[in-house]
Amino acid sequence: MNSKREATVSRKTKETDISVTVCLDGQGDNDISSGIGFLDHMLCALSKHSRFDVKLKCEGDLHVDDHHSVEDCGIVLGQAFKAALGEPKGIARFGHSLAPLDEALSRAVIDISGRPFSDLKLDLKREKLGTLSCEMIPHFLSSFATAACITLHVDVLKGKNDHHKAESAFKALAIALRAAVKRDGTDNVPSTKGTLY
Repeated sequence: MNSKREATVSRKTKETDISVTVCLDGQGDNDISSGIGFLDHMLCALSKHSRFDVKLKCEGDLHVDDHHSVEDCGIVLGQAFKAALGEPKGIARFGHSLAPLDEALSRAVIDISGRPFSDLKLDLKREKLGTLSCEMIPHFLSSFATAACITLHVDVLKGKNDHHKAESAFKALAIALRAAVKRDGTDNVPSTKGTLY
Protein backbone atom coordinates (compact mmCIF):
# COMPACT_ATOMS: atom_id res chain seq x y z
CA MET A 1 0.00 0.00 0.00
CA ASN A 2 3.00 2.29 0.49
CA SER A 3 4.47 1.80 -2.98
CA LYS A 4 4.26 4.77 -5.31
CA ARG A 5 1.69 4.56 -8.04
CA GLU A 6 3.71 5.38 -11.13
CA ALA A 7 3.75 4.41 -14.81
CA THR A 8 5.39 5.34 -18.10
CA VAL A 9 3.60 4.99 -21.42
CA SER A 10 5.06 5.65 -24.86
CA ARG A 11 3.17 5.82 -28.13
CA LYS A 12 4.57 6.40 -31.61
CA THR A 13 2.52 6.89 -34.75
CA LYS A 14 3.12 8.56 -38.10
CA GLU A 15 1.72 11.74 -36.53
CA THR A 16 3.21 11.88 -33.03
CA ASP A 17 5.91 10.39 -30.82
CA ILE A 18 4.94 10.75 -27.15
CA SER A 19 6.28 9.53 -23.82
CA VAL A 20 4.50 10.24 -20.53
CA THR A 21 5.44 9.33 -16.97
CA VAL A 22 2.92 9.92 -14.19
CA CYS A 23 3.38 9.46 -10.45
CA LEU A 24 0.11 9.85 -8.56
CA ASP A 25 1.94 10.08 -5.23
CA GLY A 26 4.19 12.97 -6.13
CA GLN A 27 4.68 16.63 -5.29
CA GLY A 28 3.45 18.21 -8.49
CA ASP A 29 6.87 18.27 -10.13
CA ASN A 30 6.73 18.38 -13.90
CA ASP A 31 8.79 18.46 -17.07
CA ILE A 32 6.41 19.04 -19.95
CA SER A 33 7.16 19.72 -23.60
CA SER A 34 4.25 19.17 -25.98
CA GLY A 35 5.46 21.65 -28.60
CA ILE A 36 2.40 23.82 -27.82
CA GLY A 37 3.05 26.51 -25.24
CA PHE A 38 -0.46 26.98 -23.89
CA LEU A 39 -0.99 23.22 -23.58
CA ASP A 40 2.26 23.03 -21.61
CA HIS A 41 0.92 25.78 -19.33
CA MET A 42 -2.32 23.85 -18.72
CA LEU A 43 -0.52 20.56 -18.09
CA CYS A 44 1.86 22.24 -15.64
CA ALA A 45 -1.18 23.54 -13.75
CA LEU A 46 -2.75 20.07 -13.86
CA SER A 47 0.40 18.52 -12.43
CA LYS A 48 0.95 21.17 -9.76
CA HIS A 49 -2.57 21.17 -8.35
CA SER A 50 -3.16 17.41 -8.58
CA ARG A 51 0.22 16.82 -6.91
CA PHE A 52 0.94 14.33 -9.70
CA ASP A 53 4.52 14.30 -10.94
CA VAL A 54 4.30 14.43 -14.73
CA LYS A 55 6.93 14.11 -17.44
CA LEU A 56 5.62 14.54 -20.97
CA LYS A 57 7.53 14.79 -24.23
CA CYS A 58 5.73 15.07 -27.55
CA GLU A 59 7.14 15.46 -31.04
CA GLY A 60 4.22 15.94 -33.39
CA ASP A 61 3.29 17.09 -36.86
CA LEU A 62 2.68 20.71 -35.87
CA HIS A 63 3.39 21.72 -39.47
CA VAL A 64 -0.07 20.25 -40.16
CA ASP A 65 -1.83 21.77 -37.14
CA ASP A 66 -2.18 21.14 -33.41
CA HIS A 67 -4.88 18.45 -33.59
CA HIS A 68 -2.81 15.27 -33.55
CA SER A 69 -0.43 16.45 -30.83
CA VAL A 70 -3.18 17.64 -28.50
CA GLU A 71 -5.38 14.59 -28.98
CA ASP A 72 -2.52 12.14 -28.61
CA CYS A 73 -1.14 13.89 -25.51
CA GLY A 74 -4.59 13.44 -23.96
CA ILE A 75 -4.66 9.77 -24.94
CA VAL A 76 -1.18 8.93 -23.62
CA LEU A 77 -1.65 10.95 -20.41
CA GLY A 78 -4.91 9.08 -19.81
CA GLN A 79 -3.24 5.73 -20.45
CA ALA A 80 -0.41 6.60 -18.05
CA PHE A 81 -2.90 7.72 -15.39
CA LYS A 82 -4.81 4.44 -15.68
CA ALA A 83 -1.61 2.37 -15.60
CA ALA A 84 -0.26 4.27 -12.58
CA LEU A 85 -3.53 3.79 -10.70
CA GLY A 86 -3.51 0.05 -11.30
CA GLU A 87 -6.42 -1.87 -9.85
CA PRO A 88 -8.70 0.89 -8.54
CA LYS A 89 -9.25 -0.25 -4.97
CA GLY A 90 -8.61 1.43 -1.66
CA ILE A 91 -9.30 4.84 -3.23
CA ALA A 92 -11.98 7.49 -2.84
CA ARG A 93 -13.11 6.92 -6.47
CA PHE A 94 -15.07 10.19 -6.63
CA GLY A 95 -13.68 13.70 -6.65
CA HIS A 96 -15.10 17.15 -7.22
CA SER A 97 -13.81 20.68 -7.12
CA LEU A 98 -14.61 24.31 -7.70
CA ALA A 99 -11.62 26.40 -8.77
CA PRO A 100 -11.54 30.14 -9.52
CA LEU A 101 -9.10 32.22 -11.47
CA ASP A 102 -10.00 35.85 -10.96
CA GLU A 103 -13.44 36.29 -12.56
CA ALA A 104 -13.59 32.73 -13.93
CA LEU A 105 -15.01 29.81 -11.97
CA SER A 106 -14.98 26.15 -13.02
CA ARG A 107 -16.38 22.93 -11.62
CA ALA A 108 -14.97 19.44 -12.22
CA VAL A 109 -16.49 16.16 -11.12
CA ILE A 110 -14.66 12.84 -11.48
CA ASP A 111 -15.71 9.23 -11.16
CA ILE A 112 -13.02 6.59 -11.60
CA SER A 113 -15.77 4.41 -12.98
CA GLY A 114 -14.26 2.25 -15.69
CA ARG A 115 -16.82 3.86 -17.98
CA PRO A 116 -15.28 6.41 -20.35
CA PHE A 117 -17.52 9.45 -20.61
CA SER A 118 -17.09 13.21 -20.68
CA ASP A 119 -19.45 16.15 -20.66
CA LEU A 120 -17.63 19.44 -21.16
CA LYS A 121 -18.94 22.99 -21.27
CA LEU A 122 -16.04 25.44 -21.35
CA ASP A 123 -17.69 28.39 -23.13
CA LEU A 124 -14.48 29.49 -24.86
CA LYS A 125 -14.95 32.30 -27.37
CA ARG A 126 -11.53 32.85 -28.94
CA GLU A 127 -10.19 30.83 -31.85
CA LYS A 128 -6.84 30.24 -30.17
CA LEU A 129 -4.98 30.69 -26.92
CA GLY A 130 -1.38 31.10 -28.02
CA THR A 131 -0.96 28.43 -30.67
CA LEU A 132 -3.54 26.09 -29.09
CA SER A 133 -6.90 25.97 -30.86
CA CYS A 134 -9.67 26.50 -28.32
CA GLU A 135 -11.70 23.70 -29.91
CA MET A 136 -8.89 21.31 -28.98
CA ILE A 137 -9.12 22.02 -25.25
CA PRO A 138 -12.34 20.03 -24.70
CA HIS A 139 -11.03 17.47 -27.19
CA PHE A 140 -7.93 16.99 -25.02
CA LEU A 141 -10.11 16.50 -21.94
CA SER A 142 -12.39 14.00 -23.68
CA SER A 143 -9.38 12.08 -25.04
CA PHE A 144 -7.91 11.94 -21.54
CA ALA A 145 -11.17 10.74 -19.99
CA THR A 146 -11.65 8.04 -22.62
CA ALA A 147 -8.11 6.67 -22.28
CA ALA A 148 -8.21 6.87 -18.48
CA CYS A 149 -11.62 5.10 -18.40
CA ILE A 150 -13.13 7.76 -16.15
CA THR A 151 -16.35 9.73 -16.10
CA LEU A 152 -15.56 13.44 -16.32
CA HIS A 153 -17.75 16.52 -16.11
CA VAL A 154 -16.14 19.95 -16.46
CA ASP A 155 -18.17 23.15 -16.57
CA VAL A 156 -16.95 26.73 -16.71
CA LEU A 157 -19.63 28.36 -14.59
CA LYS A 158 -18.65 31.94 -15.33
CA GLY A 159 -15.85 34.08 -16.68
CA LYS A 160 -14.93 36.65 -19.29
CA ASN A 161 -11.31 35.88 -20.15
CA ASP A 162 -10.72 32.64 -22.08
CA HIS A 163 -7.25 32.14 -20.59
CA HIS A 164 -8.76 32.36 -17.12
CA LYS A 165 -11.65 30.05 -18.04
CA ALA A 166 -9.38 27.37 -19.47
CA GLU A 167 -6.92 27.55 -16.59
CA SER A 168 -9.62 27.43 -13.92
CA ALA A 169 -11.03 24.34 -15.67
CA PHE A 170 -7.67 22.55 -15.58
CA LYS A 171 -7.15 23.53 -11.93
CA ALA A 172 -10.59 22.21 -11.01
CA LEU A 173 -9.82 18.98 -12.88
CA ALA A 174 -6.51 18.65 -11.04
CA ILE A 175 -8.04 19.05 -7.59
CA ALA A 176 -10.86 16.63 -8.41
CA LEU A 177 -8.37 14.03 -9.65
CA ARG A 178 -6.30 14.39 -6.49
CA ALA A 179 -9.42 13.74 -4.40
CA ALA A 180 -10.54 10.76 -6.50
CA VAL A 181 -7.22 8.86 -6.31
CA LYS A 182 -6.72 9.50 -2.58
CA ARG A 183 -6.12 6.31 -0.67
CA ASP A 184 -8.80 5.61 1.92
CA GLY A 185 -6.87 3.13 4.07
CA THR A 186 -8.83 0.10 2.92
CA ASP A 187 -8.24 -2.63 0.35
CA ASN A 188 -11.80 -2.43 -0.92
CA VAL A 189 -13.05 -1.84 -4.46
CA PRO A 190 -15.39 1.16 -4.16
CA SER A 191 -18.21 -0.38 -6.19
CA THR A 192 -21.32 -2.42 -5.43
CA LYS A 193 -20.35 -4.60 -8.41
CA GLY A 194 -17.02 -5.47 -6.80
CA THR A 195 -15.09 -4.23 -9.82
CA LEU A 196 -14.52 -0.98 -11.69
CA TYR A 197 -12.44 -1.95 -14.73
